[in-house]
Amino acid sequence: MSGKEAPERTLVAGVGNIFLQDDGFGVETVRRLGALAPSRLPPGTELMDAGIRGVHLAYRLLEGYRTLVLVDLVSRGSPPGTLYTIDVGPRPPDTEHRPGPLDTHAMDPATVLGLLHDLHAGAGGTLPDEVYVVGCEPRDTGEGIGLSPPVEEAVEPAVELVLGLLSRRAAPVPDPGPDSVPDPVPRKN
Repeated sequence: MSGKEAPERTLVAGVGNIFLQDDGFGVETVRRLGALAPSRLPPGTELMDAGIRGVHLAYRLLEGYRTLVLVDLVSRGSPPGTLYTIDVGPRPPDTEHRPGPLDTHAMDPATVLGLLHDLHAGAGGTLPDEVYVVGCEPRDTGEGIGLSPPVEEAVEPAVELVLGLLSRRAAPVPDPGPDSVPDPVPRKN
């Protein structure tokens, strides 16, 4: 290299099934991120339409990414279209153990992250240091193509949330000193 370090890799993955209405939120958000001018994304940022291929996503993450941003539905009982930014951190969220064969068509972000940690234990690779979920409260996940109006209206704000996380990751962080507390990632509960 010419004295410059390569940028740290970040993966933004849209998760969901476009044939189940609002479940296509993550895929649509990542599609719109891909339509932006490349200069809007920090160097080292990769976009992935993971769709319902959670196992493929978990294996890809073993290639070595510093940061992962998952974009998907998150149901917390708020009005449809409500957006959430969740700082998952480097450890897998607590999930119930699911005996039997892995259902790759029903993998939520928690299951993908749990699988990633299991694969890492067996195959090695580098786990992301930072994991975020940008989620949207759904209105309808029944069969059909197209997002419901409140979820459709949340896509552009979700794009901006992802860009905010990415720019925050790309900006150099000055040493705040020993008595400072870092500013937390904005969350909506």
